[in-house]
Amino acid sequence: MEDARIIDLYWERAETAIEKTSEKYGSYCYAIAYNILANNEDAAESVNDTYLCAWNSMPPHRPNSLSTFLGKITRRIAIDKWRGLNAVKRGSGETILAYNELSDCIPSHHSVEQEVEAADLAEIIRDFLMRLSQTERRVFICRYWYFDSITDISNQFNFSEGKIKMMLHRTRKRLMKYFVERGVIYDC
Repeated sequence: MEDARIIDLYWERAETAIEKTSEKYGSYCYAIAYNILANNEDAAESVNDTYLCAWNSMPPHRPNSLSTFLGKITRRIAIDKWRGLNAVKRGSGETILAYNELSDCIPSHHSVEQEVEAADLAEIIRDFLMRLSQTERRVFICRYWYFDSITDISNQFNFSEGKIKMMLHRTRKRLMKYFVERGVIYDC
């Protein structure tokens, strides 16, 4: 079923909207949640929470891209659940590793002013990603958006794990330089 029709079902408050969403995007949402939580039950619960959130968001919101909309909701819910579970040593630890890899590049947001500036930061990151080659961008997103493991990314792109690690390392260095050039962070 086309995404526009699924969105229409939400707007019509038809219960089949969730069923059709699950059929088309259930495994996609589950993969996102599982990569963050590394637990089947928690991932499944996050996906169910995603459907509820989508139900409560439409109307009034009409997303342009249903997959992106659902992916963002799932990711947010799974990260919140991960934080709530305080799961430092859980699963393969890909979430922790990915966050740690980016920690030197991304400035922390502790003040209200910095929270307001988060939208500007997101725009700068989008601009940076659009400057990357398609492969570099896809590898970066697999790692830092979907929290895929290095092994999974390596298999997906048919590159060695060493090549993926080096590509991510170089991309993070370029991101850091890009942040410095834009005044987001200052080089000491």
